[in-house]
Amino acid sequence: MKVLVTGATGFVGRHVVKELLRGGHSVVALARDVERAKAMPWHSDVEFVACDLTGIVQPVLERCRPEALIHLAWSGLPNFRSFFHIEKNLPADMVFLKACVDFGLRQVMVAGTCLEYGLQFGPLTEDMETRPRTPYGFAKDSLRKTLQFLQRESPFQLQWMRLFYMYGEGQNENSLLASLDRAIDRGDAVFNMSAGDQLRDYLSIDEVAQNFLLALESPEQCEGVVNCCSGRPISVFDLVRQRCEERSSSIRLNRGYYDYPDYEPLAFWGIPDKLETLTRMAHRRE
Repeated sequence: MKVLVTGATGFVGRHVVKELLRGGHSVVALARDVERAKAMPWHSDVEFVACDLTGIVQPVLERCRPEALIHLAWSGLPNFRSFFHIEKNLPADMVFLKACVDFGLRQVMVAGTCLEYGLQFGPLTEDMETRPRTPYGFAKDSLRKTLQFLQRESPFQLQWMRLFYMYGEGQNENSLLASLDRAIDRGDAVFNMSAGDQLRDYLSIDEVAQNFLLALESPEQCEGVVNCCSGRPISVFDLVRQRCEERSSSIRLNRGYYDYPDYEPLAFWGIPDKLETLTRMAHRRE
């Protein structure tokens, strides 16, 4: 299958492209930064297009002729509170995605966010209502709902890959584990963190990319909202402690230095029903 991937050089995108190629698919990688794309190990194996979502979409689609779309591009992160997400990203994404559907793409996969759930506590299922509390969560949730209205006019398969917390190569340098690794590498005596009692759902970026491939290849069984997560809650303190053990580091954890974010509940994790069902089916086939 020929797949158009936007945001191909981002944290998620670079791994998704790698996984698609491993799965035997043809990839059209779309991103803004040519030099960054050239540094990707897969650059010579894809059809690269230097373009952003406000660029000339129709000629790109006509030239590349993709059969499916994985839409990962989204600027302004990790500033979840900025109105930019509603003012700029939401309308730009809607124009781009409608152009893709109008062109004839019938399998559309889009990255969502666990922040669509808002402050709901505990296990989060794929059929739960959304209650976003940040402009970012609101913009993503609004995009999904708008695409569902578009499906009534131009039928297509929408796979909304709702991402939770991820870690791995290429992650934001200010994210928790990247900051911890940097502190350990510098030989810092202390690592400042929150109290760490909050429960979160973390998944390695390699597993995230594998989930995208799994969902792409099973659109009939994996449609609508898909919780892309581990389903296993872990405290932030335990996550950090485990990383210190993996790194054989004795750095002192200064718990309580940072306050908890006010846009997240103390404990929440996803229930990945659709992906778990696909995984069980794949194991039975083996």
